Amino acid sequence: MRLVGCTLINNRRLPLKSSKIIIVGGGIFGISAARELKKRGHSVIIFDSGPLPNPDASSSDISKTIRADYGADRFYAQLATEAITGWYQWNEESGQPLYEETGNLWLTPHPMTEGQFEFESCRVLSELNYPIEPLGKSEIQERFPTWKEADYSHGYYNRKGGWAKSTKTVAWLVEKAAEEGVNLQQNNGMTELLEHAGQVEGIITQDGTEHQSDLVIAATGAWTPRLLPWMTETLRSVAQPVYHFQVADPTAYQGTQFPQWGANVSETGWYGFPAQQEGILKVAHHGRGIPMNFGDNQSVSPEMDRKFRDFLSSSFPELRDAPIVKRRLCFYCDSLDGDFWIDHDAGRKNLVIATGGSGHGFKFGPVLGEIIADVAEQKSNPWAHRFRRRSVSKPLTDAARSND
Repeated sequence: MRLVGCTLINNRRLPLKSSKIIIVGGGIFGISAARELKKRGHSVIIFDSGPLPNPDASSSDISKTIRADYGADRFYAQLATEAITGWYQWNEESGQPLYEETGNLWLTPHPMTEGQFEFESCRVLSELNYPIEPLGKSEIQERFPTWKEADYSHGYYNRKGGWAKSTKTVAWLVEKAAEEGVNLQQNNGMTELLEHAGQVEGIITQDGTEHQSDLVIAATGAWTPRLLPWMTETLRSVAQPVYHFQVADPTAYQGTQFPQWGANVSETGWYGFPAQQEGILKVAHHGRGIPMNFGDNQSVSPEMDRKFRDFLSSSFPELRDAPIVKRRLCFYCDSLDGDFWIDHDAGRKNLVIATGGSGHGFKFGPVLGEIIADVAEQKSNPWAHRFRRRSVSKPLTDAARSND
């Protein structure tokens, strides 16, 4: 039996030492893992099918939600708490506000009741000493005036949370990785694995070149079911619509009066962000998504315009005719239970699969690198058990995601 990058002593596999590691995919999973593994002394190469940041990756956009609000799921609330500490550190390290702590506003048209996303999030985060402020209709209308004409009478405001500049964050991580010695191979993605007798020995890239390594980490996001077809029973690719609107007065949609928000999100899927300085307001949908395969038509269907216009008309009537600056599809790699998938492959040695962001992975960027690196080195990690390979009897999603 040939062992690559590790030693077998008394039937116990020891962690990798100074190995050559190929990471396929330079999104938030791949780039954060690359930095951590390089810091641990490994030789790390990232291969990506596009430029970095890759504009097709789910990590790419002007903003992503940073929240610890996960309904009754205390695990993700605690992991997000650790990640937010990491976002503070990234802001300090980068010298720029990659993370904007505007708070998270969660609104609902009904009183918050046990079992509901807003109620359970409020309960769990209060127990974790988050600064939670329950809201009634008069408080919503007074403190958040742009929501006056919308039919939301209950909810809460969580001051510890907000949003991150997602593409700028990945660009900074790519720059840091390059400075730290990670080899970045752009516009040259993997086409297939190099395998021999059930063992992965590297990859073959788009230019036909074979690249040997001790370990391959597939951090391939929505491309995973195509590149690793045996994972299609566990992972699927879906697309979610994202719209950017131009607002005439950005100041009305910024600051404490217009933080990152969710509008009855677990039932409707609607969420969004404060306006950018140039007046771009992002509205998006976190629902079941549109099943897709790469090679399918990746444009937003015309009927989506009507759905977004209807939402604006009911929530922000003054924006019902706001110009659409951009439409895009955000590609999710969904696991069947909404948890990430970070583990060694069951049937192929020296392959780690790190994906399954399921539409809520980006916020965990500051802690993902350590989790993936510990799994790769077969070290214990307090969070990794939730992301191990598993069978799923009942499809689930994170608590904020709707079935629409």
